[in-house]
Amino acid sequence: MMDVINMVILAFKIIFLALQGYICMEIIGGQDVKPHSRPYMASIQVDGNHKCGGALITPEWILTAAHCSLNIMHKRIEVLLGAHSLSNRTGKKEQLLKVVQVVPHKDFHLLRHDIMLLQLSHEAVLNKYVSTLKLPKSTEDIKPKTKCSIAGWGITNPRSTTPSDTLKKVNIEIMDRKVCNSEVCYNGDPLITEEMLCAGDKKYRKDSCLGDSGGPLICQTKMFRKKVYCGIIIGGGDECALRNKPGIYTRLSKNNLRWINDKIRVTTHNMTMD
Repeated sequence: MMDVINMVILAFKIIFLALQGYICMEIIGGQDVKPHSRPYMASIQVDGNHKCGGALITPEWILTAAHCSLNIMHKRIEVLLGAHSLSNRTGKKEQLLKVVQVVPHKDFHLLRHDIMLLQLSHEAVLNKYVSTLKLPKSTEDIKPKTKCSIAGWGITNPRSTTPSDTLKKVNIEIMDRKVCNSEVCYNGDPLITEEMLCAGDKKYRKDSCLGDSGGPLICQTKMFRKKVYCGIIIGGGDECALRNKPGIYTRLSKNNLRWINDKIRVTTHNMTMD
């Protein structure tokens, strides 16, 4: 009789732990964003399907991750602005604009220099549903334990391949690069350089995932006492919220901000879309 009772108790424990793991899978570990509270968010769509996130930094330019450009050349690339739900659109708040130029960093390789600009066919109409996200004025590094947030339409469960229909957000904090590069975490593979950041939470239940790449990392810096655009999600692969594997981000460093400004000022045409 005791063996049966013990087996029942064990079964309940297994179910409880499984449910805990499943319940935490939102963006990963997050919740719905208040509709239209992040009007700079962009859904980058390829042939009508959400692929990556991004941020509107001028009425004509989107900032995102360079790896989002893989396997999309000669396909229909559009940017959806002003959306909360990808499927339930009103037609009055959203703007769907064609991408006419894809400009990844020329030195992009794997997670290095993972930054890209998309030029829109015409300027977005700015209003309370669509607005730009200002680039940071300071290029100082972001200190460990700085509180940040990310948002996106990426998958909410690592076992799924379907993006979230609604925009999700999650709070995380910056981790020390030494820890991220140690044997405890990535052990230098990949190497988290000064041009990059890593962030997560102590229980490794909060992370970006497939479809969140390119979205902005917003941090509450002590220097300015306000929320600042500090980085770009680049570590949102198909393996997310893994223990000792925090999310990886391209930092909006001095070099990256110089690259952005140079490309916006001098529009190149060598990668113009048909």
